[in-house]
Amino acid sequence: MIHSVDKPKAVIPRDAATLILIDFKGKVPKILMGKRHTNHSFMPDKFVFPGGRVDPSDRKMNIASPLDQIVEDKLLLRVKSPSPMKARALALAAIRETFEETGVMIGEQGLGSPPAIPNTPWEGFTKQEIWPSLDQLHFVARAITPARHQKRFDTRFFLADASHIATIQDGIVGPDAELTEIAWVSLGNAKALDLPSITASIIDEVAVRLNRGLERFQPVPFFHEFRGSYIREYL
Repeated sequence: MIHSVDKPKAVIPRDAATLILIDFKGKVPKILMGKRHTNHSFMPDKFVFPGGRVDPSDRKMNIASPLDQIVEDKLLLRVKSPSPMKARALALAAIRETFEETGVMIGEQGLGSPPAIPNTPWEGFTKQEIWPSLDQLHFVARAITPARHQKRFDTRFFLADASHIATIQDGIVGPDAELTEIAWVSLGNAKALDLPSITASIIDEVAVRLNRGLERFQPVPFFHEFRGSYIREYL
């Protein structure tokens, strides 16, 4: 008798978000990239944009300004149980993870202190009196890790002008940190780094979007697996 062997079920991808910061001050725009620690089980030693999983605290943080309606609408396409709170949490996750990994804080000052969320990275924003602002965020891509991987993420890629940086906290990046180094590099130089394939694809998409003027109504590429092939569709 021949016994069939069941295929292992694919890991359900976790919601995640990342932020692409662009510095337009020089002749050539530069983006912020970070090198992941060599001991990471997921993409060790690769250069990536800062980002990570959505945390429950991202649903609780107060904001200075909401997402642009076009951005919110696109974030909720092809999503189970879509809600404005989910879209907001994704955007806040990108801002929080950027702070956790690089020390860069995005938001508005001069509004007093936002209510504290104890024992979370958001305490740093309360201490610095910085309110996260979402209206400057552009939604530029979405990608789901292929089913063959043991760690899978449904990642939304946001883009923001570096002029929205409120402050930068020192001592976050280093040899024992999640990112061992960070650098502002041109899009061309970024493509020469040791990148995950999806990061290289997103950099190409950013270049196209910059050439078109960053209009929010542009189609958003959605990379995911379909019938065994990794494809790009548009939201």
